Amino acid sequence: MKTAFTRTALCSLLCLAGAAHADVKIGLNVPLTGFAAADGKSALEGAKLAVAQANAAGGIKGEKIDLVIYDDQASPKEAAPIATKLIEKDKVVVAVSGSYSASTRAAAPVFQAAKVPYVVAYSIHPDVTATGDYMFRASTMGEVQGRAGAKLIGEVLNKKKVALITLKNDFGQALASGFKEGAPKFGIKITNEYEYGMSDRQFGPMISSLKADNPDAIYASGYFFTAGPLVSQLRAAGITAPVIGQEGYDSEKFMEIAGPASEGVYVTTSLDRDSASPVTKAYLADFKKAVGSGSDMVAAATYSATYIAIEAMKKAGTGDREAIRNAIAGGTFETPVGKLSFNDLHEVNKDIQVQIVKDKAFHRFAVISDPVYLAAPTKASIKK
Repeated sequence: MKTAFTRTALCSLLCLAGAAHADVKIGLNVPLTGFAAADGKSALEGAKLAVAQANAAGGIKGEKIDLVIYDDQASPKEAAPIATKLIEKDKVVVAVSGSYSASTRAAAPVFQAAKVPYVVAYSIHPDVTATGDYMFRASTMGEVQGRAGAKLIGEVLNKKKVALITLKNDFGQALASGFKEGAPKFGIKITNEYEYGMSDRQFGPMISSLKADNPDAIYASGYFFTAGPLVSQLRAAGITAPVIGQEGYDSEKFMEIAGPASEGVYVTTSLDRDSASPVTKAYLADFKKAVGSGSDMVAAATYSATYIAIEAMKKAGTGDREAIRNAIAGGTFETPVGKLSFNDLHEVNKDIQVQIVKDKAFHRFAVISDPVYLAAPTKASIKK
């Protein structure tokens, strides 16, 4: 009896110890293969750094954080089943999107239906937060970034004749919509709008037509892998008008692809490489030490989204998803992309950083700060 009792007691103690140190799971959908794989790698590195730092500091009440990672290929068809798997198989209590708008939009209703908080790093489409009250966006939505681009061009750069080059996807169209909304406020005349597809890399006919427009500036949406060839070909054609890109350009790979043509390009983004913020400076140094290269916006935004999820779990002190949601909704978070808090639609209000490519690096050019003009939508505003 004594031996049996001892074994039973020992088993109970081991089981309790195992339960006490069970991993706390955060889900991450991220494109690791396909056209967006380079951005996915950056997003993953950002999320991994946030988790590694939190675990080094003791995790959550002594429990290790486990980042459960799935490759969504930036595809809606992949993202929705992944969300189901994270919820039903992996039992995550919170999830982060390190992916593009189309895949994030597909995953959002799945997480909302299961009442799993979903913190979106850099997807900019308005439908994400409109899905429900378990959705949060840590970046500035597309239309707001587009309005900031209009203010930069019309007020800061004082350019009035602008050609639009728009990528035909959620990202490009949201940015174009915001730019068109803001343009009249700054006396901007849109000379023409050109559209292109995700797979396009040769822009000869479009550039010939744009050259005839003779614009003062070019507002061109795209990702580094489309923007690099585009900017290079614009400059090769002798077009010297300033090019204004957005966070999709925010990668060292843009400068590698565009080469000398990248010099002088403006980028509206969330990450200020010349920031005096101790949080941003520490992040940039830690990322470079961990990864061996400089951080881009995607990595910084995904780090920030993951950090928000972790801090909310710490504050909630429990795996209860509603408590975590409430902790995110009511919190203020010091992140590499700014001091973030969420409005009633779970959008953030923040300044837009303007970086310029100078000497093969991103540097601060300006900060677009206008709390009224750049205000994120609220529940009341989307009902109008």
